[in-house]
Amino acid sequence: MKLTKKELRNILNNKKNVRNNREFNSLTKEIEFQELEIQLSEKHIKEMKASVEYKKQQVADSQERLNAKQSHLEHKKAELGDIMAETQKEEEYLTKLSNEYASNIEPRLIAAYNRIRNSVRNGLAVVSIERGASAGSFFTIPPQTQVEIAARKKILTDEHSGRILVDNVLATEEKEKMESIFAKI
Repeated sequence: MKLTKKELRNILNNKKNVRNNREFNSLTKEIEFQELEIQLSEKHIKEMKASVEYKKQQVADSQERLNAKQSHLEHKKAELGDIMAETQKEEEYLTKLSNEYASNIEPRLIAAYNRIRNSVRNGLAVVSIERGASAGSFFTIPPQTQVEIAARKKILTDEHSGRILVDNVLATEEKEKMESIFAKI
């Protein structure tokens, strides 16, 4: 039972009007107990104030980091918008070209290609072999399979990622061809 300071003063005043030793000892113990309770409560108050200050500081630090991240995000979005504007013509041209070529290819192959593109993280369905591994999954490809890919006799896929594999020479040729087309646009 916690007493207020006023009630504690009343007990002290009543201490003078005590009839026997037991009452006096009881009142003395009650006063000591209540003083300890007051000290404990004051300690809790100080701890809570310190905790509140610490949490306010954490909130301020977090808000500062959030503002920095948001400004960085806005900057990156602006950069992305600039890049998208620069490559929009190229993207439209490639989409048109892709639709033309898709009409000449079997529907099951187009469906497989689209399924691969949708299932991989970066959207690349056709990847080259770089240093003995596919560019998409980085698992090494056996030398016999690399020879078959370089021969360009059939379409082979990576057994780990499911992507279509082409040799690095073909990828470089196609990249140069695309760069020359984009230079004309």
